[in-house]
Amino acid sequence: MTEKNIDGQKTDLRVPNHIAIIMDGNGRWAKRSGQPRIAGHKEGMNNVKRIATTASHLGVKVLSLYAFSTENWDRPSTEVNFLMKLPVDFFGIFMPDLIKENIRVVITGFKDNLPFKTRKVVDKAMNDTKDNTGMILNFAFNYGGRAEILNATKLIAEKAAAGEIDPATITEETFSKELFTSVLGQYADPDLLIRTSGEERISNFLLWQMAYTEMVFNDAYWPDYTSDDLVNDIKIFNDRDRRFGSV
Repeated sequence: MTEKNIDGQKTDLRVPNHIAIIMDGNGRWAKRSGQPRIAGHKEGMNNVKRIATTASHLGVKVLSLYAFSTENWDRPSTEVNFLMKLPVDFFGIFMPDLIKENIRVVITGFKDNLPFKTRKVVDKAMNDTKDNTGMILNFAFNYGGRAEILNATKLIAEKAAAGEIDPATITEETFSKELFTSVLGQYADPDLLIRTSGEERISNFLLWQMAYTEMVFNDAYWPDYTSDDLVNDIKIFNDRDRRFGSV
């Protein structure tokens, strides 16, 4: 945890090292204002920059955003196609800001299944920011917690079958190293999960990593979620007594 100034004022706010956010409510935000769902996704994209910048300034080490799940492929093709184009637009518009903020971009998920253009732009974003030393902005894109666990299990099974690993020596650390989030190092497990829109479920997000994550459910739709909301949710986190199974 880190302590940070907010708006130039000293605070004893303990900022979580890793915050994960399920950015929910884009479609309902658009429907409320009589717009198509894709308008909500576009405004949600703009909010990513605002919240990521705030998180970076607060001293967050990793911000993980659930951008597209393995189940989202079942949505209407027009919406899926738009969502596949969002990374192209996002990095095309905001890359200079990410560089300026010293933010490193990471993509966790099944990248090989993404359209070529989408995969190309996310690979470029990671490469262009790989030397940045500030906050890691982790987009979970084409990600599913169960699929990630199954994939890690297969990788370990293959190593065991090849004689590269003794099954008796497999530990939680062994398993964690085969997960997408291993790239996040010591900050792989979120301290705080925030879900917007008032829904209270984790939707197949970081199932292994969130064994002891504190959860806060915020009623704001993601496009309406503000920097003040983030600070207030961190304050709620500060009031929690994290015992990790102890007393």
